[in-house]
Amino acid sequence: MTAPRTRLVVKATSGAPSDPDAAGTESTERLNQALTVAATAAASGVEVSLWLTGDAAWMAVPGRAEQVRLAHAAPLRDLLDAVLATGTVTVCGQCAARRDLTEADLVEGVVVRGAAAFVEEVMADGAQALVY
Repeated sequence: MTAPRTRLVVKATSGAPSDPDAAGTESTERLNQALTVAATAAASGVEVSLWLTGDAAWMAVPGRAEQVRLAHAAPLRDLLDAVLATGTVTVCGQCAARRDLTEADLVEGVVVRGAAAFVEEVMADGAQALVY
């Protein structure tokens, strides 16, 4: 018998366009969906680990999530804060390095970790991984 799923690991691979008025793009919607699912799970009492990879890493930089606008969607910073309140938010190490980001550049509470940490999380008993 498999262990019940008790931890949700959400990986966001898409970022928002550099133009904050370019709302409605596919990548912005995928980013919003990942953060919405993570925040909803956190609000429901599920242990959540949110990974920001690729251009989604920019959402961990202060002020960047606030620039993204998407009709009929909660503000990304609110969703990020909801996850940080009870769960973890991680920026991919290689993604951070390619963007010259360190933990000092990120929203308080966000950490930078590598692929081995991601694999460890998704392979843990009770984990369910979703990739957007």
